[in-house]
Amino acid sequence: MPEPLPYTFEAPLEAGGPSFMPTQVVQVPSLVLEALGGKGIKRVTGTVNGYPVRLGLLCQAGGGRYLMLNKDLCRSAGIQVGQRVTVALAPDPQPDHIDLPEELTEALAAWPEAEAGFQRLTAGMRRAVAYHVASARQAETRARRTVELVTRLAAGRHPFRS
Repeated sequence: MPEPLPYTFEAPLEAGGPSFMPTQVVQVPSLVLEALGGKGIKRVTGTVNGYPVRLGLLCQAGGGRYLMLNKDLCRSAGIQVGQRVTVALAPDPQPDHIDLPEELTEALAAWPEAEAGFQRLTAGMRRAVAYHVASARQAETRARRTVELVTRLAAGRHPFRS
């Protein structure tokens, strides 16, 4: 049996997040945040109602942190806004690790200039690039997104700006 995660709490799943991106959030209690490492902690692993997660702790206006849960995660975990959820968290032992989709891994390996451009990005931007490719449902869309992104990266441009 896996060892229990060190910091567990219950909180309501609320509507929230950035105004341009309606999503669901869970407020992390200040005592849990301090136990995790305070303001220096950026990413966590754990579970939400038993469903495994690996997320960033996002800053709130006026202090505090929250977890942003997208609709796919909520659907997979079987939770919805207004419901109380049980959250178990631990500091992410590899906060800069990013799972790259196969298409992106192959393209970066084949194009050293794009790989160099990818490595110059912040960890958050690299995560966004990987998510942009991986979130496409069709193989053709993933391939098209990969080509667009690596072409921009190889040219030294921003990955999401034409």
